[in-house]
Amino acid sequence: MAKVNRARSTSPPDGGWGWMVVAGCFLVTICTRAVTRCISIFFVDFQTYFSQDYAQTAWIHSIVDCVTMLCGLGFALCYSPAIAMVGKYFSRRKALAYGISMSGSGIGIFILAPVVQLLIEQFSWRGALLILGGFVLNLCVCGALMRPITLKDDQTTAEQNHVCRTETQGFQRASPSSTWTKEWVQTCLCGSLQQEYNFLLMSDFVVLAISVLFMAYGCSPLFVYLVPYALSIGVSHQQAAFLMSILGVIDIIGNITFGWLTDRRCLKNYQYICYLFAIGMDGLCYLCLPMLQSLPLLVPFACTFGYFDGAYVTLIPVVTAEIVGTTSLSSALGVVYFLHAVPYLVSPPIAGWLVDTTGSYTAAFLLCGFSMIFSSVLLGFARLVKKMRKTQLQFLAKESDPKLQLWTNGSVAYSVARELDQKDGESVAIAMLGSNPT
Repeated sequence: MAKVNRARSTSPPDGGWGWMVVAGCFLVTICTRAVTRCISIFFVDFQTYFSQDYAQTAWIHSIVDCVTMLCGLGFALCYSPAIAMVGKYFSRRKALAYGISMSGSGIGIFILAPVVQLLIEQFSWRGALLILGGFVLNLCVCGALMRPITLKDDQTTAEQNHVCRTETQGFQRASPSSTWTKEWVQTCLCGSLQQEYNFLLMSDFVVLAISVLFMAYGCSPLFVYLVPYALSIGVSHQQAAFLMSILGVIDIIGNITFGWLTDRRCLKNYQYICYLFAIGMDGLCYLCLPMLQSLPLLVPFACTFGYFDGAYVTLIPVVTAEIVGTTSLSSALGVVYFLHAVPYLVSPPIAGWLVDTTGSYTAAFLLCGFSMIFSSVLLGFARLVKKMRKTQLQFLAKESDPKLQLWTNGSVAYSVARELDQKDGESVAIAMLGSNPT
């Protein structure tokens, strides 16, 4: 059986075949996220054909998104690995690479929205879905571009796992049924899993996970209800599809420009803050949406929301990597996208229930807006508390030992102080020897 050629590198190459991986991820996002978001164009046709209310019809889109993020089935087998692969190939230009990769969603919406509307008019919603299914088969080509790469951290982890497996096999051959051997096997397995998923115990990641739940709850309903909302205020079908196209093309600009900007030296250290800002701006856009009752007002909304939607989506892998590191990025991204599942499942039906109950979209949009704003505020508050604690530790360290004034990391300060004391002791001993020659 042919072996897969695995590229070896001590650090991410930041180019080379990595750009082909970016191209593959770009196509994956078109075939997954763009196609999923275009389901909103089918919303009115589904509602009419099945004679159901908003809440019941919304389950179609919700289940597609939930299965993608929750079960590891369908689109999930392509989307999450492609995103993680980009992180393996890029370090210095990671935000730009993710920006280009994620822009596939916006480009896909821009192209597919009017095309899907045309397909529905020509072939009905059944024929349009059949054609989209054939288009999605291009995911097979994308998978061929994902060439594996082994980094230094991966080699270390692989060597540790190999040693563990070798020792385990040796103990099993020596005493296959002994209690000590079974305990050793369990220890190795638990150690391997703990090493891969130890980020779950990090306080920063827990806060990120909670914020993702609220962010995902807020972002999903717009792509379900923007077209129905536009139709409800008198916008035509073609104009409503045009709004989705605008949302998609501005999403591209947000992906690429925000990724490029946050890779600049002046903003490199503020990517976390940029992520919070983008989520907060989308929340504010939601709060303004119920007041927009015409196409000329919905166009600026689509531009603003689309830009910041593309912006924060680009920075999700970057912020996750900043918290957990590159080694655990693949597993951490899997957990982050897994956390999208429940909000994606429940938020459109809840929004639909609010529309059915109140007879208006106002309550649904306001709830989504406040949810995204809370997500941003939560992360900002957690970062502020962490900074205050760090400052307090530094102050206490400086008060306890003047030698620590040059050091900023409180956890390292004490070991450095001991080294300084040792060096001072050695200097005194040398001086004494020099003043008392034998």
